[in-house]
Amino acid sequence: MAGIADFLDSLIGGFDLICFSLAIGGLLWVLFVLRPWHDVRQYSTVLLEKTVTLLYKSMFLLVAAQVFKIILKIWLMAAVLDRWPFPEFAETTQFFGGIVRSVLTLALAGYCYYYLRHYPSSRKHWMRAGLAALPMIISSAWLVHAAGRFDNKLFLMSFTVIHQIVAAAWIGGVFMLINLWLLRRDNQVSAELWPLLLKRFSRFGMVSVGLILVSGLPIALQYIDTWNGLIGTGYGNLLFVKVTLLSLALGLAGLNRSSVLQYGYSGNDYNLNHRVPYYIEAEALILVTLLFTAASLASQPPAIDIPALTATWQEVLDTFNPKMPRISSPTHTALIAGEAGRVAIIDQVPSVAATEWSNYNHNIAGIFLTVMSFFAMLSYAGHPKLKFASYWPLGFVALGIFLFFRSDAETWPLGPIGFWDSTFNNGEVLQHRIATLLVFVLGLIELSARASHDTSSKKSLMFPVLAAFGGLMLLTHSHVGFQAKSAFLIQVGHTTMGIFSLVLACGRWLELKLDSPGKEMAGFISVAALFQIGLILIFYREPLY
Repeated sequence: MAGIADFLDSLIGGFDLICFSLAIGGLLWVLFVLRPWHDVRQYSTVLLEKTVTLLYKSMFLLVAAQVFKIILKIWLMAAVLDRWPFPEFAETTQFFGGIVRSVLTLALAGYCYYYLRHYPSSRKHWMRAGLAALPMIISSAWLVHAAGRFDNKLFLMSFTVIHQIVAAAWIGGVFMLINLWLLRRDNQVSAELWPLLLKRFSRFGMVSVGLILVSGLPIALQYIDTWNGLIGTGYGNLLFVKVTLLSLALGLAGLNRSSVLQYGYSGNDYNLNHRVPYYIEAEALILVTLLFTAASLASQPPAIDIPALTATWQEVLDTFNPKMPRISSPTHTALIAGEAGRVAIIDQVPSVAATEWSNYNHNIAGIFLTVMSFFAMLSYAGHPKLKFASYWPLGFVALGIFLFFRSDAETWPLGPIGFWDSTFNNGEVLQHRIATLLVFVLGLIELSARASHDTSSKKSLMFPVLAAFGGLMLLTHSHVGFQAKSAFLIQVGHTTMGIFSLVLACGRWLELKLDSPGKEMAGFISVAALFQIGLILIFYREPLY
């Protein structure tokens, strides 16, 4: 129950941050980038209506997400305590802060719905909406890590809220750029608006990113006090993932800025219309994943609080050391025999069979992926005799079947625990089942898409979307247990694969969208990322302690 609640909490937490970014970032986008009151004639009614609609809908969804988070906590406590958690829960900061934030967000959404819909170019109403957003933003301070600390509480709460605002400004602005491009593509806004607002947002985005770094560094230094804390804890690992994703997004943002500058120098808008929109779409994929990673980070204990459970950098590096893959599996009987001791709360006994079973699964999956990536590379050669290599996505189908039987052997179809009971009472099993289905469907869809050679179809775009979702699943992967260090050493491999899954997704997305030479380069990067995931799985070893 705790595992599935942790998984759902990460998902709804990520959705909450997306809605917050759209709401607050969208509001800042209008106030500092769009500024519709300056020259109403240059903005189409459709753009203003669509922008306001996105704002109030995201605010209503933010209310729903916050209420659902409270319900989720009530459900978990009732299940664990076997009684109704009130009135005690009503006296907690989480409950009171969540209710206050919901009410304030609802009031803000109501103002946008009743006033900005009718006066979308009114500076007075936009300013009032900005002021009305301040109490809601401030109320978020009581729902972050810092609210439960004793040292530097006010400092950490303040900087966390600032960090959330500037992150929302950048990410919400990226979402608004996508909205603008879709309208521009359908000729619902004037052609001049696209380069104009790109230029404005370029400056706005640079300031936002600078403030993200300035506000985030003091928080990180407060929660992580040693290098081992950064490298050897779940909190530090997810923070490192956030920095990596931020760097990837900034790389794409840099390409956008160079195109904007090139347009300013030469007046050539080819890159602005044929490359920048797709860079922004890939950037949005990364930023959405970053938000879900941030939500998972919020569920981890800060590294400074668990010095006794911190892994050393040598232990972390050892998880990636090349090792011979395990190609023989323990019997299912041996696995089941050790389960009672492995999951015991008292006198827990590590199961060698369970560890070797897991190692075998991961290593064989790695062999699948490295072989698939090899054939994928051959398929890009374009030689008629290598046409068979284009069927490499069949490997995903075979891998899905393999994982269906092997991923959780203590459950159906091999084990004694029923399918529904294991799926909905164990967060880790639920994620494994989703991942298995994802891999199987991924293979069928990509095989069909590559056979049709239609890169513009929605079917072709399903592969990068599902691959990005797979990366998100890996980054929010939950291993609930009492041995935090061993759980972390498993997590670090999953999070690394999650990053490469996202690179795989973005590379394939850009391959489908861009022209040459970017198309071929993106395709190669995508396949190389698949190869790297395969190597990580081949060398995977689960700690036996």
